Amino acid sequence: MESKPLPFSAPLEGISEKTISIHHDKLYAGYVAKANEIRTKLESLEHGGDVSSANQSYSELRALKDGETFALNGVYLHEAYFDVLGGDGKPSGALADAIASTFGSIENFIAYMSACGMAARGWVVLAYDPQAAALRVYTGDAHNQGGVWGTFPIIVLDVYEHAYFIDTGSDRKAYIAEFWKNLNWDAANAKYESAHRS
Repeated sequence: MESKPLPFSAPLEGISEKTISIHHDKLYAGYVAKANEIRTKLESLEHGGDVSSANQSYSELRALKDGETFALNGVYLHEAYFDVLGGDGKPSGALADAIASTFGSIENFIAYMSACGMAARGWVVLAYDPQAAALRVYTGDAHNQGGVWGTFPIIVLDVYEHAYFIDTGSDRKAYIAEFWKNLNWDAANAKYESAHRS
């Protein structure tokens, strides 16, 4: 697995290049490196390695499997977060229509997802749930907590302090407002269309 480049080049409004650089080039890249390291260790166990000490209290296998979901979700959530940045924040397309239908209006949705961002410790995800054929907002306090299997992330908001502390200090609410100003609705629409077809 390799780090993906940022999908945008223009500076963001209210989210500094320094924040994005640290967030993408160090933190996200670190999750990619750790996911690769864990994968290498798991492959040796998957191909005849000694798994006789496997135990639910503590074992090497348990630690690796827990680390695997944390690191991989750290990669995937960050990629989904960066994927929808770099736009002008103006709602448009089929996703905007579906959001308005589901939540009553775009304004209601943004207010609700923003409130979820204040309530969560790590992540807020607008996902498409194909089993319910509906959009849902989920929160997670850690990379490997709070997600629902089988759903497709559409808009991902990182609310860990590293995403905003350099720019807004402890003012998470101000950062969330900046996130919406930079949302790339074309990219989010593409994710929605892809999920809707699945």
